[in-house]
Amino acid sequence: MRRALELAAHGLYTTDPNPRVGCVLAADGRSIAEGWHERAGEAHAEVRALAAAGAAARGATAYVSLEPCSHQGRTPPCSEALIRAGVARVVYALQDPNPQVLGNGASALRAAGIEVQGGLLAAEAAALNPGFVKRMQQGLPWVRVKLGASLDGRTALASGESRWITGKAARQDAQRYRARSSAVLTGIDTVLADDPALNVRLPETTRQPLRVVLDSMLRLPPAARLIEREGAPLVFTTPAALAASPARAALEARGVRLEAVPVESPGRLSLPAVLQRLAALECNELWVEAGARLAGAFLAAGLADELVVYVAPCLLGPDARPLALLPPPASLDARLAFRFTECTPVGDDLRLIARPAAATTTE
Repeated sequence: MRRALELAAHGLYTTDPNPRVGCVLAADGRSIAEGWHERAGEAHAEVRALAAAGAAARGATAYVSLEPCSHQGRTPPCSEALIRAGVARVVYALQDPNPQVLGNGASALRAAGIEVQGGLLAAEAAALNPGFVKRMQQGLPWVRVKLGASLDGRTALASGESRWITGKAARQDAQRYRARSSAVLTGIDTVLADDPALNVRLPETTRQPLRVVLDSMLRLPPAARLIEREGAPLVFTTPAALAASPARAALEARGVRLEAVPVESPGRLSLPAVLQRLAALECNELWVEAGARLAGAFLAAGLADELVVYVAPCLLGPDARPLALLPPPASLDARLAFRFTECTPVGDDLRLIARPAAATTTE
């Protein structure tokens, strides 16, 4: 099963919106074939392994990192393929949270006389697919908020200058997080200040995430760099702006997708509505790269599943811009509390990963 999980990780950047899955076929105490799911619409891990094994699959044990699917999606059901191949036993790590499967795959295998065992290394399998699990269970993507800061928690000078607080290695590391994400989200203030491309700039990149901008007043310039990149960006705005903004025609002519979502207060879009819509668009993992105001809004609303903070060994002083704009807590007991799950050197910087202290995670 550990080998199946290693194989599943090969699809870290490519399987979206499908889960990352690996499969090992074993007989007589040895592995006879392997497979992993590479991208949506192509063969699943079990089918690849069965094809590699051929007739040797009969009577073998299949170790799969996710319960074999039992429904017709982009490809036929894997449970049927396993039954036709004549495997004797199936061991899976994580029960598929997809309501169309959720135990049905295992039931179909048992009904065909195949021995089935589930739950082996389930936590490790869930860790590979936090967004898929959360989307299936809660109808929301897994949200990572990325921040780059000095030792004193500052993200830019008072003038706004921020390039570059962190080093090249940290910026490359953040690119890998972008690459595994379904979507990259920012706010219009960041677009107007920095004109970011928001694309993945890694040589091995085969898939670009959806670029998403929150723009309540529809101020996105038609010449913005993110419009010129691969794939049309998605802009969320207010119903009023969508109906009356003179910029709408120019943006749509450039291929920009415009959608209205409810507002929580004047000038502030409903972040839960944005996340629900992204989940409906099959967004598993959302990477938020935004300024202090929008980052703070995600944190204050309890919508961030993870903080990914790159800390540079420098000090910017009290007049520099803060990490996140948050309402002040009434007491220490009311503060936003997190727990560190990782501290990793990345070049000259540190990558800190933290999760809400009281959160029940999918992993």
